[in-house]
Amino acid sequence: MLPGTRALRTFEAAGRHLNFTRAADEVGLTPAAVSYQIKDIEDQLGVVLFTRTSRRIQLTPAGVVLFEAVTDALDLLQRAAGRARRLARGSAQLRLSLGARFATNWLLPRLPRFRAANPTLELTFDITDQVRDFDTDDVDVAIRFGAGHYRPARSDRLFDTVIAPICSPKLIETGPRLETPRDLFHHTLCYADRKAEGMAWPNWRMWMAAAGIDDFDDSRCVAFAETSQVVQAVIEGGGVGLADLAMIAGDLAQGRLVRLFDIGLSVAQDYTYHLVYPERSSQDPRVLALREWLLAEAGRPIAAS
Repeated sequence: MLPGTRALRTFEAAGRHLNFTRAADEVGLTPAAVSYQIKDIEDQLGVVLFTRTSRRIQLTPAGVVLFEAVTDALDLLQRAAGRARRLARGSAQLRLSLGARFATNWLLPRLPRFRAANPTLELTFDITDQVRDFDTDDVDVAIRFGAGHYRPARSDRLFDTVIAPICSPKLIETGPRLETPRDLFHHTLCYADRKAEGMAWPNWRMWMAAAGIDDFDDSRCVAFAETSQVVQAVIEGGGVGLADLAMIAGDLAQGRLVRLFDIGLSVAQDYTYHLVYPERSSQDPRVLALREWLLAEAGRPIAAS
């Protein structure tokens, strides 16, 4: 009989040709303890699983056979555990995986409307930007930003991603005038310098080109890592930023931010937020209820209070 979970994890790590120190870090054991666990496995099986040098260990043919079996067994256990967790939650609960930005800026302000429309369905959340596995992770559906290529899972496009200039109401009242795109030259301009799946986010040079301005100098623009940082800078610092309109709908509705001009840039064709769910769940009443609500809600504004 093989040792416990720690030994199996050690064996799995070692099978990836990791050195003793890294394997120890992954499982929380000292190098000596890792070495002992491996030797214990070999003694119990009566076979040599690794060839050893002064710095590395490598699987023998017998070790490859056992490693593949252990990997398959652990994968099967993970999938079974995922199914067990979903069954334990019951049919009245639906677990949604989504990023913090989408949850805070788009979903949560609308959540009361979902609950009013679906009083018997409890929606719980897995807040992360990591891609989840519907077979092994405790999630039923997900909202993810991308091109919608999530096969074999299904996906539904929620809305277009449009980037446009925004500022605070105070800047319009007290700052240099903002009547034409060229008036932006007299303001601090900020944007998100980021990529999604290799696709670059629109910047000020791109927006100025769309506005018909070809002599724009972007050397004084301020770049941030995330759009949320751009929005915060605009609110606190009085600059003008490029932001995703769908993600600031609440701020626009409440009057904390103002959109400037009618020129908006799409991020890229098909790049936006999608509802993603496994094929097996395509007829699940809970998934259908969330899907119907999201697609309807995507075209509705957030009500001003």
